[in-house]
Amino acid sequence: MNIKPLFDKVVVEAVTKEEKTKSGFILPSSAQEKPQTCVVVAVGPGGIVDGKETVMQVKVGDKVLCSKYAGSDFKVDGKEFTIIKQSDILAIVE
Repeated sequence: MNIKPLFDKVVVEAVTKEEKTKSGFILPSSAQEKPQTCVVVAVGPGGIVDGKETVMQVKVGDKVLCSKYAGSDFKVDGKEFTIIKQSDILAIVE
């Protein structure tokens, strides 16, 4: 399935990492906080949003830092994604 976001929306996939405590216990994903580092999967076209011209600053494949509780989570073909506004992206990681 192909995901095509609208306007200033960006589809991101969380960069998952295995979390271990200092004593060596592995934390399940349900016990971890939502990751803030994501990879951009799809980017909307931008355009006029709320009466202002929006130019998209990110592209597919960029690694970005996102606001912790931003966006809407959903699953497509068994993979988890989040749709966020471009303004919820804090930085591009280079």
